[in-house]
Amino acid sequence: MSRTLKVTQAIGEALDIAMARDKRVYIMGLGATDPRGLFGTTVGLEKKYGSRILDMPTAENGMTGIATGSALVGMRPILMHQRLDFALLSMDQIATQAAKWCYMFGGQQGIPLVIRIVIGRGWGQGPQHSQSLQAWFGHIPGLKVVMPVTAEDFKGLLLASIEDNNPVIFIEHRWLHNISGTVPKGYYTTPIGKLRVVRSGKDITIAATSHMVLEAIRAAESLAKAGVSAEVLDMRTIRPLDEKGLLRSVRKTGRLIAADTGVLQGGLASDLVAIASERAFKDLKAAPRRFGQADCPVPTAQNLSPLCYPTASDLATAAAEAVGLNLKRLDLPRPAEPRDLPDKSFTGPF
Repeated sequence: MSRTLKVTQAIGEALDIAMARDKRVYIMGLGATDPRGLFGTTVGLEKKYGSRILDMPTAENGMTGIATGSALVGMRPILMHQRLDFALLSMDQIATQAAKWCYMFGGQQGIPLVIRIVIGRGWGQGPQHSQSLQAWFGHIPGLKVVMPVTAEDFKGLLLASIEDNNPVIFIEHRWLHNISGTVPKGYYTTPIGKLRVVRSGKDITIAATSHMVLEAIRAAESLAKAGVSAEVLDMRTIRPLDEKGLLRSVRKTGRLIAADTGVLQGGLASDLVAIASERAFKDLKAAPRRFGQADCPVPTAQNLSPLCYPTASDLATAAAEAVGLNLKRLDLPRPAEPRDLPDKSFTGPF
């Protein structure tokens, strides 16, 4: 049986289930015990689990080292960084220690560590709080990198991540926290490394991650009104990447648009285009296109920062060009106003 939950509620439910099932699971993060509880995701857990919910100082490298060490002695920590930018202070622990441990010791011991990291945009966050660097983590062998979109996947993928014996970077876009969707009751997991076909289509593939999946859905709806059938893929995980699922779709449609929340250079969108070009080149009917964050630090000014991000209109326009559709036939979706805030239509379910 399913109910409609916000993403924050789905995360909280996953944490509650994991802690009830396994006493080795604990949560640590700046504000974990605050009444607002890490964007509302840990509300009520301290009362239920006591000392297994830990606040932490602003010492990200040290705390990530403590979490890694506790995983080595049998615990299953869930560490939270409220901004991805804060996690950069602990990259040595993440990339050099946690990611490498299993390999260095011949697979005899893993690091069952989940690091929740929040990315996003808006509200004047500026250059130092708006980075979307999932490609960094995806570039590191030994890490798994997860980027859910729906409330159902937030719960299922978080439970799968907690049970995984490898370190998992669990990336949450803050514009998704208030999205609602149907979520099954009780325990279940969503497999890591499998994309989700959000919308089937035959003319063009739009492969997207995180918040860009919502923009891709809006673009597909606009294209459908003009007679273009777009297939929307939610990649869900960055590492391992579901290359077979991507190629299956591209070989069917013959066209690809890759949309990511990060910048293009060295980013996931580039990876998706490279995979399609190398392994499905003969099936392509048009050159693949990439979309991502502008190649510059994000301005703090609320009238400038939205210019750094692609929109549904950008995706729909590129898709129309790829299939040879007259742009005059395309009713482009309009962005929300003010553009530095989440679109009110993105409240789900979708």
